[in-house]
Amino acid sequence: MRILVVGAGATGGYFGARLVQAGRDVTFLVRPARAEKLVARGLSVRSPVGDIRIDAPKTVTADALAGAGPFDLVLLSAKAYDLDSVVADVAPAVGPGTAVLPILNGLRHLDVLDQAFGADRVLGGSCAIVATLTGDGEIRQMTDLHTLTYGERDGTRSERIARIEAQMEGVRFQPRASDKILLEMWEKWVFLATLAGSTTLMRSALGDIVAAPGGRAFIEALHDECQAVAGANGNAAREKVFAGARKMLTAEGSAMTASMLRDIEGGARIEADHIIGDLIARGQSKGVETPVLARVLTHLKAYEHRRAREAA
Repeated sequence: MRILVVGAGATGGYFGARLVQAGRDVTFLVRPARAEKLVARGLSVRSPVGDIRIDAPKTVTADALAGAGPFDLVLLSAKAYDLDSVVADVAPAVGPGTAVLPILNGLRHLDVLDQAFGADRVLGGSCAIVATLTGDGEIRQMTDLHTLTYGERDGTRSERIARIEAQMEGVRFQPRASDKILLEMWEKWVFLATLAGSTTLMRSALGDIVAAPGGRAFIEALHDECQAVAGANGNAAREKVFAGARKMLTAEGSAMTASMLRDIEGGARIEADHIIGDLIARGQSKGVETPVLARVLTHLKAYEHRRAREAA
């Protein structure tokens, strides 16, 4: 199976490197500058579960992708605000038999990918990893969390899922085929929107918010609101999953923050519309009121406007 990994950053680069480590045929779609660095320095991963160094990873740039022919699997990892340009770049790699496996947060990207490639080519997918790309191009995994979940959106166990499972055998991360992938994507979204919404609005870690007057109640109200949207859309988080998320979100002394907060603190772009705005829209379409989410979105959009003004 020929696998195209879109990007060689913290997420795509990590899972792609592990697949290469397991002997899979992986090519990384990268920008020219990243391609040059990979040629000069190789692809390096520093990880608590084992470091990796690939001296000469296979790479291709968007202008040369048409000549590389269609791939069997496209593992698509990107920020939501880059999705339109990524879709245009990756289009030459998608043929009649290609499966596109996106591992973005939220769900709006599925609509974009369905329109671009056809719903029959687009799988559901989700990942969990805490990693970053350093200034010198090294991928650093901060914890041993590294899951990759995928499946047909209709819940069937198809032949192509079986082929992907075969490619995942023996890899040094935790892959899993799911027959409830859309539900699991919603469950992750409910958790992530609560985590991102609370830590960005309060500019603090979860434990700091819980310690503040009204902090726990705020997190719980936001979590309940996200769950109400999911439920109205037929995908309420399962009771055990919701309870586990609630415990994590309200843990005393927790240092957990969302990557969106780290992006704000670094003056970077954020996925406000994809993570929060789209959740509000899906709630409104079902008659669910979302006042806490609306306050979070106001805050995030204010940050975006300020960032754009200061950059002008």
